[in-house]
Amino acid sequence: MRTLVQVGLVAFGSAVGGLARWGVGLLAARLFGTAFPWGTFVINVTGSLFLGWFATLLGDRLLQGVGWIDADGLRLMLAVGFVGAYTTFSTFEYESDKMLREGDGFLGWTYIFASVFVGLAAVRLGVFLARWR
Repeated sequence: MRTLVQVGLVAFGSAVGGLARWGVGLLAARLFGTAFPWGTFVINVTGSLFLGWFATLLGDRLLQGVGWIDADGLRLMLAVGFVGAYTTFSTFEYESDKMLREGDGFLGWTYIFASVFVGLAAVRLGVFLARWR
């Protein structure tokens, strides 16, 4: 029975994460256009920020669970399910390759470096925010 509950938690988190990814992608395209893959960039950076924050809260035992769900269930639902469906490394790789193949090296490399470094900074910010009192 426990495994069935875990499957349900991951599935629920994945459904919400996938819907959030779709919505943020649409919003970014409307706000910033489609000449640069802003949707994927924003999704990966905000996902990195959230995962850094959430994993730190969970790892530092600041978060024990919320009412009906324990810490392991929260991790499965949010870190594995939601963030797993929300962020999109494979799309990032595909978009990077496409820009490089189509001869837009400056934009492609800018996207690669900005995604990696801003994403890492977002994780660090998430850790800082989780520990900030």
